Amino acid sequence: QVQLVESGGGLVRTGGSLKLSCTSSARTFSSYAMGWFRQAPGKEREFVAGINWSQTNTYYSDSVKGRFIISRDNAKNTVHLQMNSLKPEDTAVYFCADGINFSGAYEVHGSWGQGTQVTVSS
Repeated sequence: QVQLVESGGGLVRTGGSLKLSCTSSARTFSSYAMGWFRQAPGKEREFVAGINWSQTNTYYSDSVKGRFIISRDNAKNTVHLQMNSLKPEDTAVYFCADGINFSGAYEVHGSWGQGTQVTVSS
């Protein structure tokens, strides 16, 4: 069972930045499509950003495009989410996931992390 551990969440003011990290225990991390999802209180979990195994393609939801940047370091089994120009509506628990199908509705066929809280104050 692959374990994903997120870090980097916290409280930030509107317009601020945070960088989330997710470290994987997978031996073949470099072959996994990775991504970030979030779930706000009372809402369904939604796709935020994704990156394919070779780092040649990245994917973003319309709500974060131009503000968030996803990247990965295959040597360190880590995927990052740089979040800039944060807004109160970005407040949510952010989850890391692997085995994502980017050609459909971003289904996750692999593992989920436990989540990290991001709170943006107005």
